[in-house]
Amino acid sequence: MKKSILFFAVIIYAGLLSAQQIAFPGADGFGKHAIGGRGGSVYHVTNLNDSGAGSFRDAVSQPKRTVIFDVSGVIKIQSKLSVSSFITIAGQTAPGDGIVVYGDGISMTGATDVVIRYIRFRGSVSMGKGVCTVSSDNTKDVIFDHVSIEWGRWDNFHIKDSKDITVQYCLLGEGINPQMFGALLENPTNLTIHHCLWVDNQSRNPKAKAGIEIINDIIYNWGSNGLVGGHSAALHHQDIINNYFIAGPNSGNAFIGMFTATDHVYQKGNMVDMDKDGVLNGRLVTDEDFLNTGATLETKTQNSSLSLSSIEQPEVAYKNVLSQAGASLHRDEIDTRLVGYVKSLGKEGKVIKAETEVGGQKEYKSAKALKDTDGDGIPDSWESKHHLNSKDPADANKVNKDGYTNLEEYLNDLVIQK
Repeated sequence: MKKSILFFAVIIYAGLLSAQQIAFPGADGFGKHAIGGRGGSVYHVTNLNDSGAGSFRDAVSQPKRTVIFDVSGVIKIQSKLSVSSFITIAGQTAPGDGIVVYGDGISMTGATDVVIRYIRFRGSVSMGKGVCTVSSDNTKDVIFDHVSIEWGRWDNFHIKDSKDITVQYCLLGEGINPQMFGALLENPTNLTIHHCLWVDNQSRNPKAKAGIEIINDIIYNWGSNGLVGGHSAALHHQDIINNYFIAGPNSGNAFIGMFTATDHVYQKGNMVDMDKDGVLNGRLVTDEDFLNTGATLETKTQNSSLSLSSIEQPEVAYKNVLSQAGASLHRDEIDTRLVGYVKSLGKEGKVIKAETEVGGQKEYKSAKALKDTDGDGIPDSWESKHHLNSKDPADANKVNKDGYTNLEEYLNDLVIQK
């Protein structure tokens, strides 16, 4: 009897450990427990084709996969691309300059447990005018980490009716015609957006029609509006903490706007710099700033409790966001340009109508991936260094004491310096 009790206690404890495992070291916020492709199969992206064997579209079409990139370059898609559940998109594995998916939108509608890291998604003026570059509607347990999202026609980013989502260290910029907007967040709950860079969007940086925490973000060169409230009949709860709003050449005075009494805001430690003088010397955002927009102020945080393990002062967040936001392992020309605008602190930047105004998407130099004899996603050199067998694909899914598989250990090691 005692042995049976002990056995079930061990099983329950193991289950709790699994449930508490975060997606990767540094994962934070409400989406940090996303499982992704852990324990599933490995799919190698071997070409830049829009579809077919070895393509990115094929890679994400089936669940329980970790997507490894054996190529670098621009994947030009002609139609919307859909992502299945229990997928890890390991953009950090791409050699050379990395990967950009360009030309249309990417959707994970209805998916659960998706991990997306170090990749660029860019729309185009040639796609439908109502298309967002990335959509994460009706999803649960999803984390976007170091992702660049740009050139959306309706919004760069759309999240609707979703739960337990994190968007961290992402770059969301240059929304294009007809709206030039950053992001529309419609009724998600337990949504964390932290350490993100919003740059050169006309408005919706983001539109927080949500149960959300927005922490340590940098919002630069908004046009008509910066951060926007839900302004609807439904109740929304927004915790807005230690962000920095920095006006650019196109910015009007509305660094926050379009809140109503149904927007219940807890705000603390936010800064705004409106003088466009090339120096970071803003003032503290006041409760009156939010009251003047029509918001209802709260004295306590509202979204369960703040999910972040730590919160930085806005000036510190500014430095870290500029260093890390977007697919920053190897920043490409476009992201480098946008970050350069922000560093000008008011003197540079532009809200655009089409990507052609800024040179469009350039090709990347090709590069070769490291040798992976058994195709398990781990290069032979890394397996040898860590005493694994480069001829045994089964060792990739063996779990270590820290709860990560050997494959995950390799993926995490690629970005440990970040």
